[in-house]
Amino acid sequence: MSAEIHRVDEDTELDETTERPAWSRWVIIGATLVAVLLVGATLGMFLTNTAGGEPATATPAAGSVEVGFAQDMSVHHLQAVTMANWARDHTTDPEVRQLAFDIGTTQLEQVGRMKGWLMLWDQPEQATGAYMTWMTDAGAMSGHGGMQMPQAVANGAPMPGMATSADLTKLRSLSGKALDVEFLQLMLRHHQGGTGMATYAQQHSDLLALQQLTKSILTSQGAEMDLMNRMLGARGAAPLPAA
Repeated sequence: MSAEIHRVDEDTELDETTERPAWSRWVIIGATLVAVLLVGATLGMFLTNTAGGEPATATPAAGSVEVGFAQDMSVHHLQAVTMANWARDHTTDPEVRQLAFDIGTTQLEQVGRMKGWLMLWDQPEQATGAYMTWMTDAGAMSGHGGMQMPQAVANGAPMPGMATSADLTKLRSLSGKALDVEFLQLMLRHHQGGTGMATYAQQHSDLLALQQLTKSILTSQGAEMDLMNRMLGARGAAPLPAA
């Protein structure tokens, strides 16, 4: 597993040069270590497909949709895991706790798959520079949730839907119903951004494994977005504006 994990202090601002998120070092490293356990299964899945007689495909190269998606969606997912684990451990609401557990578990497994791909393709876990440079079809991007080029994410986050350092600090400061509402709002917006990225990747790649993963993401997160909208309504709150 590559050691290219950006080590940043928990509450510092985003690095203006690399545009990497400012999260706790131990959270990212811990989540990545757990994801390592899933890489073996990912490798086995690829070997099984090859042995089954499926035609071999060219190895995706740096800058491709496949590599860029795996790198950037892993980062996107790990923030969701961070928020979900915090909510799971600090909420007193059983419904919120179950949702947070489901999101954290599902997205960590998907991170394992994507890191397994990157290992097979001999690509780093994270690319340097700006995010989303693999999303080159601006017309298609603007058709999915108002997504724009990387430099134009409205709330200053590195990718659509992602929380900023200030958002995460606020989430950690809350408790009770206020925590639950903040978590639901941030995670709903996070899903909206993630599903836009997954839709783009699905429409711009023929790789079977990526098609299967993006289908899984769109199915699971679509259901979770419906649930979060209902949960917010039941708590007298509304979704945040899309990022």
